Amino acid sequence: MPTAELTRKSALLTNFQNIKDRITAACGRAGLEPSGVELLAVTKYAAAEDVKLLIEAGAIKTAGENKVQDAKAKWTNGPLAPLRARVKLHFIGHLQTNKAKAAIETFDWIDSIDSLKIAAEVNRHAAAAGKTMPVMIQLKLNDSATQSGVTPDKAGELLAQVRFLKNLEPRGYLGIAPEGASPEELKARFTDAKKIFDRDFPVTAPGAPANYLSLGMSGDYEPAVEAGSNLPRIGSSLFA
Repeated sequence: MPTAELTRKSALLTNFQNIKDRITAACGRAGLEPSGVELLAVTKYAAAEDVKLLIEAGAIKTAGENKVQDAKAKWTNGPLAPLRARVKLHFIGHLQTNKAKAAIETFDWIDSIDSLKIAAEVNRHAAAAGKTMPVMIQLKLNDSATQSGVTPDKAGELLAQVRFLKNLEPRGYLGIAPEGASPEELKARFTDAKKIFDRDFPVTAPGAPANYLSLGMSGDYEPAVEAGSNLPRIGSSLFA
């Protein structure tokens, strides 16, 4: 391996270990078990060579992409295709109905169901493909007009409707915190999301498929993990 590549690999693995250490510390503060937290690497803006280095090192096992067509080009036909089988790939962006078929073909999970309309479309294409798709419902945790998601008071209603769709398997909630939120506001929003998650996804029996509360990104994953997030989505801190 060339010197420059070795240097970059060392930097990436240092970033990864630092994030893992911070997650462990956050779990310690909250009395949680670090092994219960899975890191989702957001690879949307990452260089393919960086992603390859971390997959080959065993650091990335779960990845997330925001755009269907970009992900398909990268993971199905592009530079990451040879490593696709080693990664559980999540869609974490806003999904349009006309991209549902391609999303089913490209991803292992869809984490951003925000309406019955999109859920029904994903279910239709999953049925046609003979797949049962694990999905998560996106909670709207801020007041931004451009932010997708269902308001927390409507989350249980949407979940109940999704559970009637035979080719979808609801497995949790995803949320994005308000940009620039204070530590107090972050704690309040994350705590509210955890209450909804605990209500709708009680602790599973040993050996049952895991359910996920996906809160926290590079700027706020520590308070998210302290609140109970077990699938933080981290990109810029990992690939810095």
